[in-house]
Amino acid sequence: MKIIKLNNETRKEILNTLATRSHTDNDEYTKIVNDIVENVRLNGDKAVFEYTNKFDKADINENNFIVTEEEIKEAYSLVSDRLISIIRNSIANIKAFHECQLRQSFFKTEDGIILGQRVLPLETVGLYVPGGKAAYPSSVLMNVVPAKVAGVKCVQIATPVNSEGKINPNTLVAAKEAGADIIYKMGGAQAIAAFAYGTDMVKKADKICGPGNIFVALAKRAVYGSVNIDSIAGPSEILVLADETANPRFVAADLLSQAEHDEMASAILVTTSDTLAQKVKDELNAFIEKLPRKDIITSSINNYCYLVVADSMDDATKLVDDIASEHLEIVTKNPFETMTKVHNAGAIFLGEYSSEPLGDYYAGPNHVLPTNGTARFFSPLSVDDFIKKSSVISYSREALEPVYQEIVDFAKAEGLTAHANSIAVRFE
Repeated sequence: MKIIKLNNETRKEILNTLATRSHTDNDEYTKIVNDIVENVRLNGDKAVFEYTNKFDKADINENNFIVTEEEIKEAYSLVSDRLISIIRNSIANIKAFHECQLRQSFFKTEDGIILGQRVLPLETVGLYVPGGKAAYPSSVLMNVVPAKVAGVKCVQIATPVNSEGKINPNTLVAAKEAGADIIYKMGGAQAIAAFAYGTDMVKKADKICGPGNIFVALAKRAVYGSVNIDSIAGPSEILVLADETANPRFVAADLLSQAEHDEMASAILVTTSDTLAQKVKDELNAFIEKLPRKDIITSSINNYCYLVVADSMDDATKLVDDIASEHLEIVTKNPFETMTKVHNAGAIFLGEYSSEPLGDYYAGPNHVLPTNGTARFFSPLSVDDFIKKSSVISYSREALEPVYQEIVDFAKAEGLTAHANSIAVRFE
């Protein structure tokens, strides 16, 4: 890790380095994924089972592909009552927050005109839950709960198995508690393809959501168009914007909370205080020696950690907007005021007791967030991701007659005479 002074040159260095973290620009992996997707499209369940055997070393077939109630019951026996209680509390918070996002259909009527918008939930969604370096029951909650709040009828989950054909029990309990309808034992690109095209045993999804590794990301990109997707998730990232009032030990701990995800994760401090930057560096070094995921953290910190010192808070917030981080913590004397100067971030955490893991697990707002700078134009996963909207238009003859000639003339101006005729014929 290094402490650097913010200027035009270092700004470019940081942005260029972060841009290299995109893992979807890989021709070798793209070909592998495209072959998998095409095989599943053509051969369905047979291909899914073959890839599960090849990649996960598990004998999965039509008899054990879908998780049974017996397996879920077994999972409950392996999960502590304490964790089950925490999961339920987290679900309550997530549900309460996402219920505030619900949209209503509306209609506006005036003199023979009815205009409106009809809001309906998607019929079927496919949610991917990673199961590689770690299991993420929190991701189950963040995907399933808003889908259920939206009213999705069939919520399917795909998650990898171990060599014994088992799914992490924490994941199964979280899925059951959140209300998932079907859980499949499949992972990787083959799971995404199965959701996209459907198989004899997997219902074709209207949308696929959820993070994953490079194979999952590339598969989502490959099937987009045949099915909708949430986004192509990149490596995790955190940015802490702080002034001299921040607690360096808290800041260092928060930076490492994302660095432990994987070697490509980024952790950045932007501050107006040289003293804070140095103290945070010292705390980082001390923490790293004690944390179990030291190797992953060290790789992330060495490659994608910056401790940036800016001359002013205005300069600092401009860099924050350029980076558009997935997670942004603001730890300043007046964080709410500082927030008004920032425009680009996936989730914003205000004050020294609002650390990023609060959002990951418990507070309620979704932790599925835009990465790789896409917070400039993307939003967190929400109820809106699981609905569709239709416009409603109804004119009576009396409402159309005063304006029909304007529509006819507009259509003729575009050279679309059949459009014009469709209106004019009603007044011959």
